[in-house]
Amino acid sequence: MSTSSMSLPQEVRRIAIYRALFLGDLLMTAPAWRALRRRFPGAEITLIGLPWASELLAHLPGLIDRLVPFAGFEGINEVPYVPERTAAFLEAQRTHGYDLALQMHGDGSVSNGFVQALAAKASLGFALPGDNRLTASLPHRTDRNEVLRWLQLVAAAGAAPDGYQAGFVLADRDVARARTLLPGPSEGPLIGLHVGAKDPARRWPATRFAALGQELRRRSGARFVLTGGAGELPATAVVRGMLDGGVTDLTARTTLGEFAAVLVGLDLLITNDTGASHLAAALGVPSVVLFGPTRPESYAPLDRELHRVVDAVEHAPARLSPEATLRALPVEPVLAAALAQLEAYRGREAARSVGA
Repeated sequence: MSTSSMSLPQEVRRIAIYRALFLGDLLMTAPAWRALRRRFPGAEITLIGLPWASELLAHLPGLIDRLVPFAGFEGINEVPYVPERTAAFLEAQRTHGYDLALQMHGDGSVSNGFVQALAAKASLGFALPGDNRLTASLPHRTDRNEVLRWLQLVAAAGAAPDGYQAGFVLADRDVARARTLLPGPSEGPLIGLHVGAKDPARRWPATRFAALGQELRRRSGARFVLTGGAGELPATAVVRGMLDGGVTDLTARTTLGEFAAVLVGLDLLITNDTGASHLAAALGVPSVVLFGPTRPESYAPLDRELHRVVDAVEHAPARLSPEATLRALPVEPVLAAALAQLEAYRGREAARSVGA
């Protein structure tokens, strides 16, 4: 069934959201969760997700009541599939008794089967043509920004948008920790370089990040903060070595909350299309976001002034495959975007003294 306004149970007391994904994915759905909470203020809302999400949910107060770790499902890669474990998990969730289940995990080709198996009284998600496993669905499309797509989905359950922000809240302890990690005030801008991404095709080469940093230092007296997880340590070591001073390396040294507080202390973040981009958008930190092969139409922050996009596809030779475009992106367009952002957002005293 395809619908723009679905039929709901008379009383919706328990809601399940299936989204077993990572930081950027969850931040892009948070505005839809906020709309859902407004529509069903007394309902218990459960996120069926990955265990790490508890760290994020602590910074999105009031949206999710309960996190249930996803136990795997045949054809879904995020968690290994063990049939006996999945069967026990589904039985427990059916016993819990959801009135409404939302599939917020992709095009529905596999995940609609998982949501159907929860046996909620009503279910909603995106679906491909001919997929009628949910009680209501919208056609899956890839030509719209993810934030707007998920808001469109929950609107079918009567949940009106409550703005486009995730509502990420900083904890005082994280702000205090960031003050100890960041360098003190200086005349030059403080720029974050986030060189990693889960998908290797979404990583601009570390040597180019370093070359960009060298030019930004020459032109503006910039200092740099390197961010990322443990998997980015080799790449940030390359950047740190090439920049040779004026660098604070926080790779694998921060919790999610501390990372967020560090971002607020920057004048500018330059990042691949990854969770850091969406966190900067949630916090209102100016950024330059590098795209390729993913498309900015789907995944770029909505505010294209505060968050400037550099699309590698626009600068790549026609013969290159989409997966190779970001590796081929030269420094010059990224430098131009960074300089434009520094000029536009010059003098962010509030950001340069975290939480002051």
